[in-house]
Amino acid sequence: MEADLARIRSRVAFIIDMDGVVYHGNRLLRGAAEFVAWLRREGKRFLFLTNSSERSPLELSQKLERLGIEVEPEHFYTSALATAGFLAAQKPGGSAYVIGEPGLIHALYDAGYTMNNVNPDYVVVGEGRGYSLEAIETAVRLVHRGAKLIGTNPDLNGPDESGIVPACGALVAPVELATGRTAYFVGKPNPLMMRHALRRLSATREETVIIGDRMDPDIVAGIEADIETVLVLSGVTRPEELGRFAYAPRHVLEGVFEIPEARA
Repeated sequence: MEADLARIRSRVAFIIDMDGVVYHGNRLLRGAAEFVAWLRREGKRFLFLTNSSERSPLELSQKLERLGIEVEPEHFYTSALATAGFLAAQKPGGSAYVIGEPGLIHALYDAGYTMNNVNPDYVVVGEGRGYSLEAIETAVRLVHRGAKLIGTNPDLNGPDESGIVPACGALVAPVELATGRTAYFVGKPNPLMMRHALRRLSATREETVIIGDRMDPDIVAGIEADIETVLVLSGVTRPEELGRFAYAPRHVLEGVFEIPEARA
């Protein structure tokens, strides 16, 4: 175990999931503050990479601050930002019908996109409390008219304080089923998002480790990007579930509290 921890600690750059790794809902997980302090003390480059599309980097920064950890907005990268960047590259100045929260809508605006519920280029689905039958009906109608279907991430569920809740993959499924179209998902484990993360860190894959609480998408994203993988058992995945997968993480830890070296 100590050899494994030394290997993890030797990495220059850290890509870190949030839900299930740093917090559950509004509850900070054990050792999260100490882990971030260690990253800073050791001069590590780090990026919180989340498939959640609800909040902007500023909002995520403010959330961590309320939980007792100060992290600047530039240390966050979301599936909303990745989706906005992808669409801007595919069709600059396009338009979209969006089912999602302000974090996604603002990311699209910042990328030069406008909102359109008549003849959009894309229907974009993320997590959100505004999800409704009316929104699904509109999305289905627009996809039938030719709009391309995009999901911010393929996660079917995710953790919060009360347990497991539906995520984007589950929310976009009714639109896929009703239209016969398959959504293109931009978030993890899409290699696009991993490449964006490495560029933001100015790091190579050999220098980097990814830490997540889910075999899919976190660990498989690291494996497919050839990045060192660390699964923490503080979130969704249970030890007895590991055998169900055809791939395995390089390291398995109880939580990020194990990573910092004890200070003398």
